[in-house]
Amino acid sequence: MKVSFDRRLFEKELRKALNLLVPAEIQLFKEWCYSKFSSKYEPVLNKYFIGLAG
Repeated sequence: MKVSFDRRLFEKELRKALNLLVPAEIQLFKEWCYSKFSSKYEPVLNKYFIGLAG
């Protein structure tokens, strides 16, 4: 599934993914998200990852 083309859809799918992950998985997911999507969606990523442990 390609969700990176639309900001609202990207944000919705990011929220869903974060709700499914256990805390131990979030840091790896965060690193992956920033490596793949920060050029286009860094403000969205910051909204969800700033303040999380790790």
